[in-house]
Amino acid sequence: MSDPVLIWSYLAQGPLLWLTATLVAYLAGDAVSRRLGRASWANPVLIAVILLAVLLGMTGTDYATYFDGAQFVHFMLGPATVALALPLYDNLPRVRRAAWPMLAGLLAGSGVAVVSALLIARAFGIEGSVLASLAPKSTTAPVAIGIAEQLGGQPTLTAALVLLTGIFGAIVVTPQLNAMKIRDWRARGFAVGVAAHGIGTARAFQVNATAGAFSGIGMGLNAVLTAIIAPLALRLFGG
Repeated sequence: MSDPVLIWSYLAQGPLLWLTATLVAYLAGDAVSRRLGRASWANPVLIAVILLAVLLGMTGTDYATYFDGAQFVHFMLGPATVALALPLYDNLPRVRRAAWPMLAGLLAGSGVAVVSALLIARAFGIEGSVLASLAPKSTTAPVAIGIAEQLGGQPTLTAALVLLTGIFGAIVVTPQLNAMKIRDWRARGFAVGVAAHGIGTARAFQVNATAGAFSGIGMGLNAVLTAIIAPLALRLFGG
């Protein structure tokens, strides 16, 4: 079996092929990110997405086929989201001391993320299922997909929007917060967790452990609040 096409056809039948490809792409992205000194623009998820997109394009593989092989990663998003209760429990005394500022930040961040997305989309003439898919983009993927399905949105589109939101947030968060001279790691972490969910949280952990813990808290609380705000905002601003 020396023909590359025949070899690929044989490998493509294996259920672990795309799971392995996903893990290898992320490890490659992480290695590149480390080599570049963890620069915010060298996001390992972004690099992995580009590598996988190139591979899928070169092999002519559609998304359904890829997902059939890599759906274990999708399944693990649920347990990973539930595990966000751990940093909340570990940091409960610190959370209590900062409860009111965190609540204000959560309400502002979650509300602005949903409402601004809907208003901007409507200004460009977007409506219907696309609006419903856009509303929960700033929360973690399992929750966002569930919200979109309940609102009549397109889960696949929502997943793509969540990914783009997280990548963009993880890239801009460090230079933006530095420019704003925000030094408190609790505030920095909580802000990125609310705005950029899991991908932002991963970035926060790379920078500082406290920021990562509070980012996980922000991500978890934002998921709960978005599930409440998104249907109301869509009813009010979705037309």
